[in-house]
Amino acid sequence: MTMNQRNTIDLDQGWDFMQQGIIKLKNILEGLPEPQFSSEDYMMLYTTIYNMCTQKPPHDYSQQLYDKYRESFEEYITSTVLPSLREKHDEFMLRELVKRWSNHKIMVRWLSRFFHYLDRYFISRRSLPPLKEVGLTCFRDLVYQELNAKVRDAVISLIDQEREGEQIDRALLKNVLDIFVEIGMGQMEYYENDFEAALLNDTAAYYSRKASNWILEDSCPDYMLKAEECLKREKDRVSHYLHLSSETKLLEKVQHELLSVYATQLLEKEHSGCHALLRDDKIEDLSRMCRLFSKIPRGLEPVANIFKQHVTAEGTTLVKQAEDAASNKKAEKRDVIGLQEQLFVRKVIELHDKFMAYVNDCFVNQSLFHKALKEAFEIFCNKGVAGSSSAELLATFCDNILKKGGSEKLSDEAIEETLEKVVKLLAYISDKDLFAEFYRKKLARRLLFDKSANDEHERSILTKLKQQCGGQFTSKMEGMVTDLTLARENQTSFEAYLNYNQNASPGIDLTVTVLTTGFWPSYKSFDLNLPAEMVKCVEVFREFYQTKTKHRKLTWIYSLGTCNINGRFEPKTIELIVTTYQAAALLLFNSSDRLSYQEIMTQLNLSDDDVVRLLHSLSCAKYKILNKEPNTKTVSSTDVFEFNSKFTDKMRRIKIPLPPVDEKKKVIEDVDKDRRYAIDASIVRIMKSRKVLGYQQLVMECVEQLGRMFKPDVKAIKKRIEDLITRDYLERDKDNPNLFKYLA
Repeated sequence: MTMNQRNTIDLDQGWDFMQQGIIKLKNILEGLPEPQFSSEDYMMLYTTIYNMCTQKPPHDYSQQLYDKYRESFEEYITSTVLPSLREKHDEFMLRELVKRWSNHKIMVRWLSRFFHYLDRYFISRRSLPPLKEVGLTCFRDLVYQELNAKVRDAVISLIDQEREGEQIDRALLKNVLDIFVEIGMGQMEYYENDFEAALLNDTAAYYSRKASNWILEDSCPDYMLKAEECLKREKDRVSHYLHLSSETKLLEKVQHELLSVYATQLLEKEHSGCHALLRDDKIEDLSRMCRLFSKIPRGLEPVANIFKQHVTAEGTTLVKQAEDAASNKKAEKRDVIGLQEQLFVRKVIELHDKFMAYVNDCFVNQSLFHKALKEAFEIFCNKGVAGSSSAELLATFCDNILKKGGSEKLSDEAIEETLEKVVKLLAYISDKDLFAEFYRKKLARRLLFDKSANDEHERSILTKLKQQCGGQFTSKMEGMVTDLTLARENQTSFEAYLNYNQNASPGIDLTVTVLTTGFWPSYKSFDLNLPAEMVKCVEVFREFYQTKTKHRKLTWIYSLGTCNINGRFEPKTIELIVTTYQAAALLLFNSSDRLSYQEIMTQLNLSDDDVVRLLHSLSCAKYKILNKEPNTKTVSSTDVFEFNSKFTDKMRRIKIPLPPVDEKKKVIEDVDKDRRYAIDASIVRIMKSRKVLGYQQLVMECVEQLGRMFKPDVKAIKKRIEDLITRDYLERDKDNPNLFKYLA
């Protein structure tokens, strides 16, 4: 007999030997007293399989062993595992399952080692499922398929107990749920279909029941506290025993039931909803509301809407209060109204600070809330108060802060901060060009009458305005500030010129401020008949100026001049600080004692309005330098005036104010004129690049282009289009009157 014939192992003989090993393994798993496998035992079993698979056909038993490997599992599961599971329930069944699964994995590990040779050659050649997979599939097909529904219900029941505050064995649940994951052998379908889907349904039902009670019983803040707590607990649940992939789905269910379903009811709860929280400054609750509602789709939109309504209402109340205060004060002095308006701007700034803090803190800087705040402020900031537009109020407010002796006594830092805030408010105002014009008028007064408290602040706000509105917005104002510096240098060289040319002396101290026409507001210049003393001054300065430049024309704006003159009254001499107009009028009385209104008017060569204001300031106001017949409070063209030689005052110097002309009307007219030019330019620009364009489109692009400075009125645009057609810039299409063509 040859060697290998004698050593051939037949199937039954070999399998009997293997069976002993398998029984030993089962005993160990069942906890029976059985010594562990030694390495000899292991080698013997491994070699037996090796030999049975490497014998020449027909003694190669690879296929039979592969089948028997599977049958060993099936037999063990059917005889031992399933009966032990079927007799247990709930938590006990879960514990048994965890133990059985753990044992099964050990059994797979050992048996697949004994049968390892199959894996290496037979299985890979035939593309059969590997041993480990076969082992797990047995458990899945026999144990898992039968019990997964029961297991799932037991797990969910425990989760619900935990939700109700009972202590449960979280480690047990973790181990059970790992089975659902591992059974998928790298796929999540078993966990998702057999467990997670049911968990999500149960979760939805559970929180739906809870929410339907809470919404009736709880205030909005209490409800939100509960909701936040529930979400925190569910997240915690995931980290302890659910699979990480469930977190998003689970939280979405909870958010849907607790928040989405009741969003409107919750936000609009009468005494505790979003309106009430804003009204009572409930910062913490609002922050929680933002946190919770940001998690649900479009959840913050209604919150932002309520925020916008609230801010609009608060702002509108301020406007109304200011209106009421102004109409009550109408009877009183104008400056009281001024203070009211100052106060109004202050309050709007405070309101903006307050709600900006809400947006940054409670609403974590969400763009939705920035937009809501902006829209709300745009609504009430453009209302204006007591006939003054917001543009004017803001300009006046700045003027008060920046001028000497303004109503605000603030430190440098406070001024900087306030200016910063005013510029922020300007962003909400649609008529930025109107603000610019009012601001420029007031800036001119501050600069020319030396009323500005601080150059640094003047330049600083211009920088802020430039950042907010662009360089074009501030170029003239910057020019004005620069002009004054140049004017000071010019004055210095004028004084040097006078010292050098002794015979050129004007006979009086003369300061001239030379400005560039383009930068400054336009002032009416009248050819006032200057008193002889002043004519010499003008001549001297003109000669000096000719030495510097030949090509510039000087226009004298006497209405902006001031003079110091000595009034020699019987009681004492008093120095009077007056305007050039007032000085010219007073100097007439050096050569006449009595003058009629008509005579004064003729000699000065001024308009009626100016003469009335002038004479009123000298004869009817605080200081009566002139006596008027008849002695009434108003000036009329039949009055006669004479020098009041008895006048006296306890001061050595007095300033006699000439009330400024109310410039509002002029500013508005100027801005209107500028707007017409701006609209023309915009239409031409658009048409030049487009050549042909429909009416709607043209208006839309025009509004968009000009929107940074003002909101153009559609009627105005229409009018400008008509005007440009008559001026041959555009023409209407022959067939379609709503279509325009550009004529180059």
